[in-house]
Parts: sequence; structure tokens; C-alpha cells
Amino acid sequence: MSIGLIIAIVILVLIIGVVAWGIGAYNNLVTLKNRVRNGWAQIDVQLKQRSDLIPNLVETVKGYATHESQTLANVMAARAGVLQSTASGDVSQRIAAENQLSRALFNLQATAEAYPQLQANQNFLNLQGQLKDLENKIAYARQFYNDVVLKFNTAIETVPSNIIAGLFHFEQAQYFEADEPARQAPQVRF
Repeated sequence: MSIGLIIAIVILVLIIGVVAWGIGAYNNLVTLKNRVRNGWAQIDVQLKQRSDLIPNLVETVKGYATHESQTLANVMAARAGVLQSTASGDVSQRIAAENQLSRALFNLQATAEAYPQLQANQNFLNLQGQLKDLENKIAYARQFYNDVVLKFNTAIETVPSNIIAGLFHFEQAQYFEADEPARQAPQVRF
């Protein structure tokens, strides 16, 4: 074998290795990107179920707490904000709207505690149980989503996959984070 043939084979093997690595890195990034989308879709399903449950919950509370109209109006306004942000497709706007709805629901739950008759209502208890179950599912879905976002963003930023990410314009995904008011402990006054 001639030296030229050996050099050509080595170069060919190196080129095939680089191309195989590039394909593998690209496929890994696409897989992670699709997992991020799937994670968001799972959150979206749970949030939609919660949003659908809210009118029934509000109607049940309305029958007992007629003078708490501001709290009920806040819940319905927050739900409308969620529906509007869902239609816009903007993830950061959606996250903010969902956080506002969570705060409004917390206030509604706190208001409902002041009405013993409401606390004994079977329909209210059923809706409250469903809401609690959905909140747990949403928390799990958010955790899963944020874990996948972490993996995806890490792959985009680390060498050598950041080269492929830059070439194919992969952009970092946004975490589902609590907004500033949600991080503060609620004020309880007696």
C-alpha cells in the first residue's frame, strides 16, 4: 500500500467519524427538543383540565359566598387571561397567566374555608378533590418539563454539541418558573 492511499483512508475515516458525530449530536438535540415540546404538551393538558373545572367550582362557591364576588371575579378574570394567553401561543405570557390563576384559586380556597356549609357540600368537596389532584399532576408535569428543559439547554451550551446547535439555530427553551408573587408566603391575619 502506498502512503497516499493510507492517508486517503485515514482522511476518509476521519470525515466519516465527524459526519457520524454530527448526525448523532443533531439527532440528540432534536430528541431533546421534542421532549421539551412533549413536556409542555403534558402541562397544557393538565392546565386545560384545571381551566375546565374552574367554572363549576366558582358556581358552587357562588351559591354560598354571594358577597365574595371580587374573589370570584378574580378567578374568572384569571381564567380568561389563561385562555387568551393560550391562544397567543407565547410561552412566557402563558406561564404568567397560569401563575396568576394559581394565586386566584388559592384565594378562592381560602375564601371557601370561611363557609362551613360550603365545606360540607359534597359537590364542592368533589370539585376541591379534583382540583387538588390536578394541581399535583401539574406540579409533576412542571417538574418533568423543567428537567427536560435543563437537559436540552445543557446540550445546546456544552461543547461539542453547541457547534451543531449553533449551525442549526437551536434556541434555549424557557423554564416554567413561579413568578415573584407566587414565591412569597401568603399573609395570614387574625
